Amino acid sequence: MRQARKGPCGPHGPIFCLSITDDTMIHITLPNGSLREFPGPVTVAEVAASIGAGLAKAALAGKIDGVVVDTSHTIQANSALSIITAKDADGLELIRHSTAHLLAYAVKALFPDAQVTIGPVIEHGFFYDFSYKRPFTPDDLALIEKKMTELAAKDEPVTRRVLPRDAAVAHFKSLGEHYKAEIIESIPADQDVSLYREGDFEDLCRGPHVPTTGKLKFFKLMKLAGAYWRGDHKNEMLQRIYGTAWATKDELQQHLTMLEEAEKRDHRKLGRELDLFHIDDHAPGLVFWHPKGWTLWQCVEQYMRRVYQDNGYLEVKGPQIIDKGLWEKTGHWDKYRENMFVTESEKREYALKPMNCPGHILIFKQGIKSYRDLPLRYGEFGQCHRNEPSGGLHGIMRVRGFTQDDGHIFCTEDQILPECVNYTALLQKVYADFGFKNIIYKVATRPAQRIGSDAIWDKAEAALIESLQASACEFELSPGDGAFYGPKIEYTLKDAIGRQWQCGTMQVDFSMPERLDAEYVGEDGARHRPVMLHRAIVGSLERFIGILIEESAGALPTWLAPVQIAVLNITDAQGEYAKNVAKTLKNQGLRVDLDLRNEKITYKIREHSMQKLPFLLVVGDKEMAAGSVAVRARGGNDLGVMSLDAFVQLISSDITDKSIV
Repeated sequence: MRQARKGPCGPHGPIFCLSITDDTMIHITLPNGSLREFPGPVTVAEVAASIGAGLAKAALAGKIDGVVVDTSHTIQANSALSIITAKDADGLELIRHSTAHLLAYAVKALFPDAQVTIGPVIEHGFFYDFSYKRPFTPDDLALIEKKMTELAAKDEPVTRRVLPRDAAVAHFKSLGEHYKAEIIESIPADQDVSLYREGDFEDLCRGPHVPTTGKLKFFKLMKLAGAYWRGDHKNEMLQRIYGTAWATKDELQQHLTMLEEAEKRDHRKLGRELDLFHIDDHAPGLVFWHPKGWTLWQCVEQYMRRVYQDNGYLEVKGPQIIDKGLWEKTGHWDKYRENMFVTESEKREYALKPMNCPGHILIFKQGIKSYRDLPLRYGEFGQCHRNEPSGGLHGIMRVRGFTQDDGHIFCTEDQILPECVNYTALLQKVYADFGFKNIIYKVATRPAQRIGSDAIWDKAEAALIESLQASACEFELSPGDGAFYGPKIEYTLKDAIGRQWQCGTMQVDFSMPERLDAEYVGEDGARHRPVMLHRAIVGSLERFIGILIEESAGALPTWLAPVQIAVLNITDAQGEYAKNVAKTLKNQGLRVDLDLRNEKITYKIREHSMQKLPFLLVVGDKEMAAGSVAVRARGGNDLGVMSLDAFVQLISSDITDKSIV
């Protein structure tokens, strides 16, 4: 076609001339807005090479109009393209996905009779499940990792081909890969499937993948575990190999160092060592709290109870078991049924509550509410039960029975913004008191499965975004991650070793008050629906306590420590004095352990130090004569001899300030 273009300037201004533009040209728009033209279809790799040799070498994939594709993908039409390298988040996921295939390649090379099943990317890495005639061992793991390194060094190309479904089924059956064949048979018969080959190994996969195995350099196999085929305990137990993969050697080493530190801080290990709690097979996914652990629990709960009281919340308590009919009205029975424990009595079906919100609406509905009553804030330490899969349970971090510092605010639309802003400020203070100051904010928007109109979701999402903007909080969107009844702000803590823990939430809900017919009398005398704000600060108390244990490595701050002080006598001669010291401190409301055992003082100091107590008070003849105590702070820090009054002042200040050291 003919197109006018501006030419160079002549003596009388720019010269316009005609140029011929070929409609067969492919126009590629790069992220910086620049255009590249190609005379016909072009691969992602060829575009990268046209930009520069360095980029061509670094390219792992391309993103065409938002879709990630292989570097071998041919671009047939005008497109927006970005080249993905190891520096990109998409690039890191590609590396991990491809390393999972490299793992399967290595296993098949070493153990030809093994059958491969699935191998997805997970946080920080990947896993692959295998069926094999004997259990893999740690020695096998080392051999497999060595073989992976050898195969990666070959720098073999990773190529893709497409087969009709039935041909792919026949192909994998001919290889003896019956699990792969079963996966493909679940795909509609009229669909094609893609396969990726590297060397002698070919795997079913949608892709994309890195262009060659040489791109996979920084990985490590982590552990072995069992996993049922397709997550069903009626099926065969497979062997799962976990691994991690990173873009650089430094990133891999940092991750391994973090894992070493995390292992030292594991709340399950510390829970045993510090005698806080245990999990028992008689009640899977439920927690048995020991005296010290329950003391810690009460410290957290009573602190949060004061937060309720100081911020206008009315504490309520709802029943554990509620009739199925209520859960049908709220939508939980339809959207959440598989996660609920159900029971029956006198031909009526009931469910253990998985959340507290419907009960709070029933409380709100008792009696006529006026606009003058709003905002009305209810708070509950509500125990909930959710039927989590056994494979997902993890100490007290992921359980089937848990207690939330749950709250619901009934308000008008005009009150949403101030309530959300005030809540964010309150949450920030609470987290700071517990030692967390690094908070990540996300707005989780509408999921595919939801209730309520798009107009309601637009309004709710806009309210949450506006509240974070008003709170001067930087945030990101998390598309599709909202609850089925409303969007939410997710407040995520970043701990001392860089891990992230999503704890607090704020959700705007227009739908549940409508479904359960909640209303108030407005200033105009008419009936109106309240807006319901669902909020929790620490979330599950079990999980939050696990986070606190790991954040502190068991050395909890004084105000939370189950035992704050141990009083130790050197000999029996100071026994009565030690008792009086302990009694005086207990009368001050302090949590004290009195150790009068006939053991060497060095032994007693070492034993109590291993329990990570904030303070040890040692009393000998000199201290008894002077009415004083020798004070040792956690970490072996000798604070010297001081009067009991001076020590009480010291520890009281430590508790009041909520010092985290």
